[in-house]
Amino acid sequence: MNWNLHFLGVGAAQAVQLGSSAVVLERDGTPELLIDCGPDTLDRYVAAYGSLPPALFITHTHMDHVAGLERLFFKLWFDHERRGRTRLFVHAGLVPWLQQRVADYPGVLAEGGVNFWEAFRLLPCTRGFWLEGLWFDVFASRHHVPGTSYGLALAGSFAYTGDTRPIPEVLAQHAGGDELIAHDCGLIGNPSHTGIDDIEREYGEAMRRRLLLYHYGSHEDGVALAARGYRVAAAGERVALRMPAMPRPEAG
Repeated sequence: MNWNLHFLGVGAAQAVQLGSSAVVLERDGTPELLIDCGPDTLDRYVAAYGSLPPALFITHTHMDHVAGLERLFFKLWFDHERRGRTRLFVHAGLVPWLQQRVADYPGVLAEGGVNFWEAFRLLPCTRGFWLEGLWFDVFASRHHVPGTSYGLALAGSFAYTGDTRPIPEVLAQHAGGDELIAHDCGLIGNPSHTGIDDIEREYGEAMRRRLLLYHYGSHEDGVALAARGYRVAAAGERVALRMPAMPRPEAG
């Protein structure tokens, strides 16, 4: 069985040419889970798979990560076979923010009579969630206000930080083995995002070897990060993963 992370986009919010940061977890070439849904994510997803995502996880509610949900709503609502079946996992603490950002505008359809979440199967979570027999750990990241951004880990396989400042202690807990770590990193950090200087200050050599950097500001920034010896994700790239560990009996 083969597992991959398919990077639909790898750019920071202003780096539209790199695509909004989003990945798809694939099992034997089949998409299992889309992580984030920015303005261009749905187009990239449909171009790659010819269908709509069966499940999504949202890391946080900045528009470069959730703006595509409105288009997805329309596609799901008018597809009677898919309506209400696409699972949308989101940390329970983000539900009010997500409601305000994408679901609370009056009159989601001109004809009325429709609630935004009727098109989805909204599944709030805290510690994590089950999907297709696998347990996914959800962990807090450091992006703007505490409690407003979360990453995702699949034991034995990968961790995806979402937008974050350095979180070495969190990754040691949730990706302490040989997991690939897909990490937010630009050439220059700021109070909400990790820079390469932060990586080299906060992470030990063993963890740095497992990093795959994304959410950078330009093609040139990606080249500069790679020139410093780091693996850098590119839009459209599929990255092979280790097979996930069996779910822990106490999980869930």
